[in-house]
Amino acid sequence: MPLIMLSSPHLHGGDSIRMQMLTVILALLPATLVAVYLFGWLAVLMICTTIAVCLLTEAVCLKLMGRPLSTLLDQSAALTGLLLALTLPAATPWWMVVLGAVFAIVLGKQVYGGLGYNIFNPALSARVILLISFPLQMTTWIVPMSMPDAALNLYDISEALTLFLHGPAALAAGFDAVTMATPLGHIKTEATLGVPVADALAAYHYSYLDAFLGAEAGSLGETSALALLIGGIFLLARHTITWHIPVAYLGTMALLAGIFHAIDPTHFAPPLFHLFAGGLMLCAFFMATDPVSSPVTRLGQIVFGIGCGVLTWSIRSFGGYPEGAMFAVLLMNCAVPLIDHYCRPTVYGHGSD
Repeated sequence: MPLIMLSSPHLHGGDSIRMQMLTVILALLPATLVAVYLFGWLAVLMICTTIAVCLLTEAVCLKLMGRPLSTLLDQSAALTGLLLALTLPAATPWWMVVLGAVFAIVLGKQVYGGLGYNIFNPALSARVILLISFPLQMTTWIVPMSMPDAALNLYDISEALTLFLHGPAALAAGFDAVTMATPLGHIKTEATLGVPVADALAAYHYSYLDAFLGAEAGSLGETSALALLIGGIFLLARHTITWHIPVAYLGTMALLAGIFHAIDPTHFAPPLFHLFAGGLMLCAFFMATDPVSSPVTRLGQIVFGIGCGVLTWSIRSFGGYPEGAMFAVLLMNCAVPLIDHYCRPTVYGHGSD
């Protein structure tokens, strides 16, 4: 009887693309709930719109390419929509939300051949396109409902719908403050005026506890470091991601911030501020760890995480944008082939004597 050789893998681990996507969606649930608490029906409208448009756009792309619509069941388009919504400011108007969702699927995913072929994270790609194209709208931040000076009642669906359809200007009349700066944006602006970091944070009434829990301005899903940390730990416990990228990313960020804050505390913010601020936690656990656009080896993932940390801190400290996490991840996505090339393991039997 001839010997029949079967290709590997021979065992199934019980996991699937759909299960991995659902696991990440579940891990994002704490951040999503915090977003709804902070921005009420406005968050619900934005999240539902991005997910629906991503699913519809993916269906159209699959139809045009002659691929089965059953691919939608892998939940990757739904996850892209959720991630995109969580990276957007609550004041983003509906038409930009729709554009962003179309960009994420078409330009961030399907133009490369679909799931598994994209070289950039689709949600981050769309976020950067929107930021560069519409900088004013993408840097307008609604005062969250958790703050005592919140002027809008975003728990009122009619008020939230008006804001979603027409923007902050439609509801600004008669209110002292509808929008506010993020902590990163505030200290960046104050730095241009020569205001020391400590004084800028004091004027902002900045609190580490508020930043950790989420009581500050920012994109829908980046305000609460605690919620994102819970989701990240869940992904690690489920072995959906490994520790290499997030630990290297956050550790590098904290190390650089600590060194430069010790050297010059007037101009450089402390480590905890950087760790809790902006989209760092969201990128470290949910964007940078994307298995399609990150290195395949453990050493490569550590190098990738270090690179993300260096770039994020550099952009925040010296760049023109207050936030640097999303740019850092996309730039390091470009370097993944090079990282994989130099960090690939030695083939057994081909090592040096």
